[in-house]
Order: sequence, then C-alpha cells, then structure tokens
Amino acid sequence: MILSSLELTNFKLHKSSSLEFSEKLNYIVGGNGQGKTTILEAIYYLCTTKGFGQTNDLDAINFESDFFDIKGAFRDVTERNVRVYYHKSERKKKIFLDEKNVFRPADFIGNFPVVTLMLSDHDITSGSPSDRRKFVDSIISQSSGAYLKILMEYNRTLKHRSSLLQRIKEDRSGLMETELDAWDATLVKLGSQIIKHRIAFVLEFDYYVKEAYKRIMKELETPGLEYAGFTERISPENLEEKFMSELRSLRPLEIVRTKNLLGPHRDEYNFYLNDKLLKKFGSQGQHKTYQIALRFAQFFYIKDKSGKTPIFLMDDIFGELDTYRSEKIRDFLDEVGQAFITMTDFTKYENLHKFESSKLIKVEKGSVSYA
Repeated sequence: MILSSLELTNFKLHKSSSLEFSEKLNYIVGGNGQGKTTILEAIYYLCTTKGFGQTNDLDAINFESDFFDIKGAFRDVTERNVRVYYHKSERKKKIFLDEKNVFRPADFIGNFPVVTLMLSDHDITSGSPSDRRKFVDSIISQSSGAYLKILMEYNRTLKHRSSLLQRIKEDRSGLMETELDAWDATLVKLGSQIIKHRIAFVLEFDYYVKEAYKRIMKELETPGLEYAGFTERISPENLEEKFMSELRSLRPLEIVRTKNLLGPHRDEYNFYLNDKLLKKFGSQGQHKTYQIALRFAQFFYIKDKSGKTPIFLMDDIFGELDTYRSEKIRDFLDEVGQAFITMTDFTKYENLHKFESSKLIKVEKGSVSYA
C-alpha cells in the first residue's frame, strides 16, 4: 500500500501544502517547530481517523482558520481517496472514503494500516499498563475488524456500567441491581472475547518480537512477552464462569467505589529480557532497543495478518540513537515498504540515504519544498 499524495489545508502550521511521495523512503527535514511532525500526524489521521496521542481535533486547526482539511490518495490494487474534515462550529469530524461519508471508525480502521516509531514509545516499556494496552489494542484492531468492534462495545459497556454503579450508590434501595445483572452479563461476554483475542495475540506476537530483536542484537539478549491479568490463572474453557463469579464477589466494593474493578480494561503486559522484567531491570539502551523491536514486530505482524503492507512513520528518532542502532534501523528499511522519516539534522540523511527513489522534503514554517 502506497500513499502517493497528500493535501493539507489549515492543518496546524500548514495553511496550504501539497506533497507527492516516493514509494520507498521519504525524508522530511527541517528545524524544530517547522511542521515536520504535522505531516506525519496528517498521514496518521488518514489511516486511523485521529491524531497522535491525546490530540484534540480543535487544536489541529490553524489558528487563523475555522477548519482543517486533509486529503490523501492511496494506491494498492486500485487508487483510494481519503479525506478528513473538521469544522470548529460543527465540532464533528467527517471521514470520507472514495467520496462516501464513513460514519463509524470501526468500518474504516484497518483499510490503511500504519505503524509509528516515535520518542513517545518510551511509554510502552516504561509507562503505565494503559500505555501497553493501547499499544496492543492498536495492533490487533488494525488486523482484526471484529476485535475493534468488540473493544468499542466493551468500552461503551464500561461507561454505562460505571454510571449505573454511581446511581445505585446514591439510590441505596437495591432496585437497580437487576439492571446491573444485565450489564454484568454483557461485560463478561465481551470481556471474555477480548481476553481470548489478547491471549492468542501474545502467543503469536512473541515470535515477531524475538525475530526483530535478534536482527538488532544478534543472540546477545532474548526478549519475552507475557500477558498478565486476573485471567492468567484461568483456563479459556471456564473463563466466563470464573469471570462472572469474581465480578459478583466484587459488586459491593464496586458500588462503594463506583468503579469497574474487573475486566480486560485492567490488563497488563510484561516485557522481559533474558527472563528479567524489562521495566525493573532494563537499561535505557535496552528499553530503546526493545521499543524499536516492538514497532518492527508490529509492522511484520500486521503485514502477515492483513495481507497489506503498513505505512511506517518515524518521527525524529535518529537524533537520540547511537550509530549502531541507527544502522540496524537502516538495514530494516530494506524490508519495509513506504516510510516517512522526520529529522532535524541533514547529516543523518546523508548517512541513511540508500535508495535512488528516496525523496527529500524540506519543511520551513509550514511550507514544503523538494531537494
């Protein structure tokens, strides 16, 4: 899958930018705060319908305008056109695929798989369990539309159930607990499906992580990946029964705290090196190597599962990597399809440039030019 062109209107620093891309490597070079990462975020919008991290759509509008408009042309077997439009007065984002309005993100995500390698990846190995859940969910969702729909329905269930717990606590009559029984059943059903997906994913993904890590560190270190949740001691055969039993035992405490205390929304994933917990014993360099391995593992996993080659976005990562790790990523790029790489240091481009078809794009104050 190839992104052949991109048009930005009033998107952050870019008032009006049109870009044509190489099918291989696209180096986006410029100083800090000039609009390099904005190009990557626009691509991410086209692939996922949302921005990086906690980006608010309203904040993505150029300060002199009332809307932003992102258009992109993807090419695979056929050409497909994607548009993301947001107007501050409507406070609603509109997604168009081949000029047809897409109303549900679940019907869109996965069409254009994308992988990011960014400085914020530090949170995956060093951050909170929610950072790791987000990482895993993004991979499974891009390779399984069914999982994404289950996950979205589960999150809606959590929201409704949390509201009901609050009302039950305030009412104290117990009359609404029958309604809670129904939400419990939905929570257990959807949560059990999510857990089974995640267990299967970890078993498969562990191989991809080991292969990617081996490419970087040879046989010097061996990574490992573990799914850790309340279900790790429960066999899949009696998962729903055990889930419901523990949920009912926690009901009084959930009502007191008005909080959903059990389910896959509280899952954890542990990363290991040589059987030692990375988060506790890993050095800064080991964390960075592991993060790189996770992203390349994600790339090849999605490619194998979906049959589509993801777009790879790399945001200013070479500035903090040593020569050894930079060279290993450069070697990986031989096997990657289309990649977009931002950097502030032009000398890094000189060291990484490998393909005649590569394109160098310069960005200054939201304007683009080609070298």
